[in-house]
Parts: sequence; C-alpha cells; structure tokens
Amino acid sequence: MRLLLDTHALLWALGDVAQLHPAAAEAIADGRNAVYVSAASVWEAGIKRALGKLEAPEDLVGAIERCQFRSLPITPAHAWQAAALPLLHQDPFDRMLVAQAQVEGLTLVSRDERVRAYDVATFEA
Repeated sequence: MRLLLDTHALLWALGDVAQLHPAAAEAIADGRNAVYVSAASVWEAGIKRALGKLEAPEDLVGAIERCQFRSLPITPAHAWQAAALPLLHQDPFDRMLVAQAQVEGLTLVSRDERVRAYDVATFEA
C-alpha cells in the first residue's frame, strides 16, 4: 500500500500513535507499505506551530526522516490538479493533499470527512 499522511495523521504517527485508528497505526508501521509525507504538511505544521495553534516536534523534518517516511515535494502537476478541484474543501493544504494523492495514486490517511467528498482513496486515520 502507498499511503500519504494528512498533517494530523503525521503528527499522531510521530508523537501520539494512540490517536490513530488501530488499522492506520498498523498500516503506517508496516514496513511493506510506502508512507509519504507531503511538503504541504510540513509547511502547514510549521505555520500552525509558529502561531501556537498546534504542537509539532521542533525538528519535524528530522523526525520524519528518522521514521523513514518518504518526502513528497509539490510539483507543477500537483498544483495544477489542486487548482482544478471543485471547492468542496476550503483548506488549501488539504486540497493539495487530495491532489497529490490523486496524481500519485496514493491513499490519503485522514480523519477529515471533507476530503472524502473528492474522488480520492482514503484510509481512516
């Protein structure tokens, strides 16, 4: 399975695994699965951490690397797909994750019900 972690799923995987649905925690920990983290999630976590709206590791990039999650940069194809999505979800970070999952054929690990309104494979976080 090829998984893309939503920002909240990423933070739970790094620091509070008990918050994840047991099946999601198992899938993320399973070394046979490729687990991706979008640059959009790192950007979002950094902004919200700086504003005091969420807690994230001070060395988020290092924590991601230590878990051996794969980095997913934002490409022009991702940006074009995100721009083409219907406005079912107002959060630009989540819209980017949906677009990346669609373009790359990834399953989005999220608890956000609004992302399920899109034509994208999801896995309950």
